[in-house]
Amino acid sequence: MEQPEQATIREATEADLAAIIEIAKATGQEEDWTSVFPAYVRHLIAHGRLLVSTREDDVIGFGGTRQIGAWPREVSMLTDLFVDPAAHGAGTGRAILDVLWAQQPRKMTFSSLHSNALPLYTSFGVDAWWPLLYLGGEVTRLDRPAGWSVESAEPAEVAALELAWTGADRTADHQMWAARPHGIGMIASRNGHPIAAGTGGGVAAEYGISHLVMTRTGEADSADVAGRGADQAWLAADAVVAVLSWLKPTPTRARIAGRMAASASASARTSASGKSPSRPAIRSALRFLRAASAVLPWSVTVTKATRPSAGSEPRATRPRCSSRWMS
Repeated sequence: MEQPEQATIREATEADLAAIIEIAKATGQEEDWTSVFPAYVRHLIAHGRLLVSTREDDVIGFGGTRQIGAWPREVSMLTDLFVDPAAHGAGTGRAILDVLWAQQPRKMTFSSLHSNALPLYTSFGVDAWWPLLYLGGEVTRLDRPAGWSVESAEPAEVAALELAWTGADRTADHQMWAARPHGIGMIASRNGHPIAAGTGGGVAAEYGISHLVMTRTGEADSADVAGRGADQAWLAADAVVAVLSWLKPTPTRARIAGRMAASASASARTSASGKSPSRPAIRSALRFLRAASAVLPWSVTVTKATRPSAGSEPRATRPRCSSRWMS
C-alpha cells in the first residue's frame, strides 16, 4: 500500500493566500475574505512569521506568530494555527508549532474553544491563565465617565504612546488595524492626561475596539474617581467605556475583542520570573474584568487565554486545533 507523502513545512508566500483562505473557511472562520483577511495574511508575512504545511503540493495547514513586547520580555504570540479538517489527527498542528515556537522561551496565545487546542498549547509549556470576555452591545447606552475625553489620532500617534508606555513598537500593527473598514485611531484622556490609546473599526458585528493599551502608571494625579481612587483596574474599565461611548458604529452595536482585556491589563501578563503572574497582578486583572462587566450591560462570550511560559518540556498530546488572533 502506497504511503502518503510526508508533509513539508515552509514559509508562506502570497501565492498561498487562496489555499490559506480555503482552510480558514473549512474550519468555520467568518471573515471579510476579499480585503480584511488577505491584508491580515500579508501583514503576518511582512511583519511576523507565517508557515504552511504542504503535502503533495497541497496546503493542509498554516500557522503564524508575531513578536509582542520589548526585549527582554518579548513574547512569541501564536496568532493562528489551522489545519484542514481532512488532515486532522496526523500531527500537522504540532509540527507547525514545533517550528514556530522553536527557540522561543516566552510564548503565549489565546486558546480557541476547540477541545484539543488547550492540551496542545500546554504541551509546549504554556498553561491556562484566565477567561477572556468578548462583550458586545449598544454603545448609545453608555455614558462617558466624568473627566474623560477621546480624540481621533493617526496610527503613528497611537503607536508612539504605546511605545512610550510598553517599550513595544507596534506602528505596523496600528497601520493595519486603521486600514480596515471604518478603522480609526483614538486616544482617551482623563483630566487632560492620556491614559489609553488604541485603534478600532470593522464592519457589522465585528465593529469595535481592535486594540487598546493603557499606561502602566495610571493617571498623573491620584484624584478620587467616584470614590474609587485611581485604581488601575477601574481606570482601565473607565477608559474602555469612554472609548466605546465615543465610537459611532452603524448600527449602534460595538464590541470589545477579548484580547483587549489582556492588553489593558498588560502588567498582569507575567511575573518578573516569566513563569507565572504575581498575585497582585492577578487581582488587578480580575478587578478589571469585574469592573468592565459591571459597567457594560452586554452579552458575554467566554474563552480562555494562555499564560506566557519560560519554556518547560513539551508533553505528548494529539493536536487537532485552531487559534485566532487579530490584535
